[in-house]
Amino acid sequence: MGKYDVIIVGSGHNALIAAAYLTRAGRSVLVLEKNDRPGGFLRTEELTLPGFKHDVFAAAHPLFTTGPAYAELREELEKRGLNYLNTDLPTGVSMEDGQTAVLPTSFAALMEEAERLAPGDGSALAAMFEQLNPYVNDIFGLFNMDLSSPEAAPIIKRLLHDEGGSGYSPFAASFVTTARHTVNSLKSPVTRAMLASWVTHLGRTPDEVGSGIWVPLTTMALMGGGMPTPEGGSEKLIHALIQLIKDQGGEIITQSLVERILVENGKAVGVRTARGRKYFARQAVVATTTPDQLYLSLLKDTEISSPLRTQAEKFRYGRGCVQIHLALSEPPQWPDERFHRVGQPHLTDGLDGFTLAIAQGMADLLPAKPTFTVDCSTNLDPTRAPEGKAIMRLQVLEVPIRPRGDAANQIEVGDGSWTHDLTERFTERVLDVVSRHIPNIPGAVIGKYVVTPDTIARFNPNAGPGDPYGGAHDLAQSYLFRPLPGQPGHQTAIPNVYMLGAATWPGHGVNGGSGYIVAQKLLSQ
Repeated sequence: MGKYDVIIVGSGHNALIAAAYLTRAGRSVLVLEKNDRPGGFLRTEELTLPGFKHDVFAAAHPLFTTGPAYAELREELEKRGLNYLNTDLPTGVSMEDGQTAVLPTSFAALMEEAERLAPGDGSALAAMFEQLNPYVNDIFGLFNMDLSSPEAAPIIKRLLHDEGGSGYSPFAASFVTTARHTVNSLKSPVTRAMLASWVTHLGRTPDEVGSGIWVPLTTMALMGGGMPTPEGGSEKLIHALIQLIKDQGGEIITQSLVERILVENGKAVGVRTARGRKYFARQAVVATTTPDQLYLSLLKDTEISSPLRTQAEKFRYGRGCVQIHLALSEPPQWPDERFHRVGQPHLTDGLDGFTLAIAQGMADLLPAKPTFTVDCSTNLDPTRAPEGKAIMRLQVLEVPIRPRGDAANQIEVGDGSWTHDLTERFTERVLDVVSRHIPNIPGAVIGKYVVTPDTIARFNPNAGPGDPYGGAHDLAQSYLFRPLPGQPGHQTAIPNVYMLGAATWPGHGVNGGSGYIVAQKLLSQ
């Protein structure tokens, strides 16, 4: 029977980052993964045709490359083959009426673009950033802290309250506003659509309370980090982390589903797999999981307070995602030449159309006119496809996990399962939208593979019924309410069991934050 200092259940990038830190410090670490290889939602495969390398789920890593884990592990990861490719135009927007805008990494260039679209918008944007500027260091510092920790408490207080006063700060007010309200100071509908649309990638919607603060934060993050993607595919980050962990003495076992965390005298002592194999931990067990899985399954046999278990039962998942992967006979022919350098632009008919599509998704209807991002990795990395060819990904967020109807009354949804016919019909609708923005689509399409909410649910239990963000991110299930109000941090009801991953702060996406936070907690013991 194996005995280790720390056992980590699951092998998403956060889990591997924690393992990299722990093994570097000399701790013995075992990582157990149920799938055929580590990495979670970081997976690169030839989905469509031979030689076309698609990122199946997650693609770009701007939040990771601007965080402390990358800064501290970068040299060792690069030695093991990790090389990021980037662009100075991380995002943009293509409107159905032909208008376009780009978001450059240069502040001066962004002001110039905003002024081109509407005189005065450059000043309005500058004012948005200026209002946030006094709080920026504290805000981004919290992304690398457990919000429930004593170290975070004075920072949160400083952010929310006026210094020396009894009132609340301007930041506190902006914290509960909406993205639509935040961009209302901008006159250009193009700029409004470009900036407000990105809150959906943070699990929020533009008219949702609490989404407003993410408009300037996301803009700043994209300007600071660009849209970096590993050369050869997103999974290259996982390959480098695996090699680093193994070089430092760590062990990773795949196709090993953990069924229970073993607890004795109120302390975790190890885990048991579905095949009956037991592994023992001297210091801690770290679970890359959601709270419902943790308290209702992994700790099913352990005495947990009734209120906490009830909260776990009520943990909510958000809406789904459809990703359409295309193999192209030639690169996309954007009318705006700049878009050959844009990382992930949105295709939309404006903020109103965008929110209408979301509202239809919230009503469990297929949106009549989906809006989404497009990325073409071969623009920066031609190794991802045969010479002269290209790949493209269309990412449609806020899609019903089980649609009960079609907002356009054109697609029969049956019982809501993403059958082949339903998937094909919805894909045709999305490609029809693309054709209005990119003239050679769908004509250049030579291969297609579609990831649906059903696909996501089967692949990763952290997605619940098909939510790629590991649980709803509305205000009632975010920040100190995440993963649960009764557990507002990464340490669980069992003192030496920790959680990391999308269900914990700072949430989903390739950011490395929870892996970094949990590693620092364990290394301080």
